[in-house]
Amino acid sequence: MTRPISDRFVVISGCSGGGKSTLLAELARRGHAVVKEPGRRVIAETLAGDGSALPWIDMQAFARRAIEVSLRDRTDARRHE
Repeated sequence: MTRPISDRFVVISGCSGGGKSTLLAELARRGHAVVKEPGRRVIAETLAGDGSALPWIDMQAFARRAIEVSLRDRTDARRHE
């Protein structure tokens, strides 16, 4: 029997500099499946390519892109045990 999605995921949130990335790195090191923070990935992708989906340039475009990435992450995460 498959557990409900709410029983399979943990959301880590907190202030900037609070240690979220450090915690995720340690969980990954210990073999847990982790998903890196969507906002950081959107910024890195935008800076590496072309576009304005940066929070300091176009907050709405950034938010839309971060939501798209988050929804894709959630779908992809369902494939993990």
